[in-house]
Parts: sequence; structure tokens; C-alpha cells
Amino acid sequence: MNTSELRNIAQRLMAGDKGLLAMDESTATCNKRFKDLDIPQTEEYRRKYRELIVTTPRLEECISGAILYDETIKQSTANEILFTDILIKKGIIPGIKVDGGAVPMPAFPGEKVTEGLDGLRNRLSAYYDMGARFAKWRAVIAIDNGIPTETCIKVNAGIMARYAALCQEAGLVPIVEPEVLMDGDHTLQSCAEVTQQVLHLVFNELYEQRVYLAGMILKPNMVLPGLNCPLQANADDIATATIECFLNCVPAAVPGIAFLSGGQPYALASERLNTMHTRFDDVLPWVLTFSFSRALQQPALEIWKGDDKNILAAQQALYHRAACNNAARRGAYSPDMETQQ
Repeated sequence: MNTSELRNIAQRLMAGDKGLLAMDESTATCNKRFKDLDIPQTEEYRRKYRELIVTTPRLEECISGAILYDETIKQSTANEILFTDILIKKGIIPGIKVDGGAVPMPAFPGEKVTEGLDGLRNRLSAYYDMGARFAKWRAVIAIDNGIPTETCIKVNAGIMARYAALCQEAGLVPIVEPEVLMDGDHTLQSCAEVTQQVLHLVFNELYEQRVYLAGMILKPNMVLPGLNCPLQANADDIATATIECFLNCVPAAVPGIAFLSGGQPYALASERLNTMHTRFDDVLPWVLTFSFSRALQQPALEIWKGDDKNILAAQQALYHRAACNNAARRGAYSPDMETQQ
């Protein structure tokens, strides 16, 4: 393990008020989003859409790393330039999603475990040769009657730690993504309690498996009430609950926390990140940034709709969302920015 290289990559990913662009949707997820907008669900249209993303002008001003999918990391532009080469030339570090997805956990109704460790060592080596310098693994934790169980959390935490150790062996910075889902009617306090339990167990496993904390990034959920909770919290309450939780759980050695959006409306995700910075910047021991997918891409996808004549407008929308989140990381975001494209 080259700890200095891992630390350097992690610091580059967290530098300069930038964030991460998650463009690692599986084929099934990407096709579902295309279907909703009547876009043909083919490999060529997925390639065209991802070309739109990686060739967006000035994207590198706001984005330090892009998480790719297995299909995407091998794709090229219409002019046969690899997407990874375009990103690297822009100064955006390519990354790769390596988990095999969440499946039902036997004997634990309503809970899931993430698969994908089989053959991972060889896959990581191949992705490194393709230009990837970081990876991502997601586990999902649901809140409902009687769940999550401690067993489910421990199983996923152990698997994530094993993934992280294998990444560092291969020279890749691991992004560890334990996502407490927004689905349900749970309260803000309930989410805070579960998120704290999850993070304690995850970091215990990372320590036990000798993962180098200065060479990893955490990608968690914000602490939020469930989507169906009758009492929805404001940005101040969410910021307080989230930061208090992380200060209790996340070691200062971790260089950065990059939030997932988790289905939040894009403007709300920006506002909530901004509030965390305006209120707590002076007490944060780690960088606090974004690693959004839908909250960055959705406006651009809705404009593009598979039509080449909409590419420029879609790219402008993508850059605008990236710029909004870049401002939020500085504590400089304002809802007025939403009308200033």
C-alpha cells in the first residue's frame, strides 16, 4: 500500500471547493430514467448522454472527480476519445463503482446486503490500468418497524471494510457509502440515531481491517426525516443533526465527507449543504462536500431528452447545478442562484 499516493489522491478529490459527480448509474437505473423521458434505452444513447456530461465546458471548475460505471469507463466519444482521457485532461480524477448491488439479506425481511467481493482484487487492478484512481461501494440501510438490525449493519460494514482494504492495496482511494435511506415516515431523531449507529460500526470495521483512514472518503446520507414523515425539518435543524452526528462518529483523520443526494430535490440539497458550512465551518475537522447524481444531472437530462440539438442547453444546466453546489461548499449559495443561469 502506497499511503502517500492514497493520501494525495484523497486530498486532490477534496480540494478547491469542488465536489464529486456521480455518473455511475447501473444500466437498469439509467434505462429507467431514459424511459421516463422517452429516450431510447440503448447503449448508444447511454454513451451519447455520458459524452454530453464529460465534455461539458468548465465542469472542472466545480468537479474534482467523476464516478463511472463499468460500461462508462470503457466508452469513448463519437470521435473515439476515451471518456477517461477527457476527464484526466480536464483535471477531473476518474473513479469507478465496483459493488454488485444490494440484494435481499437471507432471514432478515426488509433488509439488504451488498454483493460484489468475488473477483474484486482483479477487477480493481484492471480499473487502475484504465485510469481509475478511486472507487465506490454502496450499502443501503432501511428504517422501518424493527429494522435496521445490528446484524444487517455489521454485515454490510464488514463487507465495506474488506472492499476498502482491497482498494487501497490496488492504489485506489475507497469511497465508503453507507446510505440510510430516506424512504419511510421516520423522524429526524430516528435517522440521527440510526446514522450514528451505522457510522460507529462502519468505522470500527475499517479500523479492525486496517484501512488507512487518511486515504479514504466517506459518502453518507444527510440526517433527514423520512419522506413520509409528517414533520419535515428545516435546513438549520438538518445541519445541526447531521454535523453533531458526524462529529460523534467520523475520525478527524478522514480527509473528506462527500454527501450523497439520496433523492433530495436538487435545490434543497444545495441549501442544506450550504447551511452546514455557514453554521459549522469553524468546527469541521474534515472537508464537507457533495457527491451528487440526480441532484446534479436531472435538470440536464430533462433538457436533453435524447435530442442532439439540446446538448448545449443541457450542458449549461449541468454546469449551473455544479456551480450551485460549488457555492454551497463555500457557504455562498443563495436560492437566487436558481434563476441566474
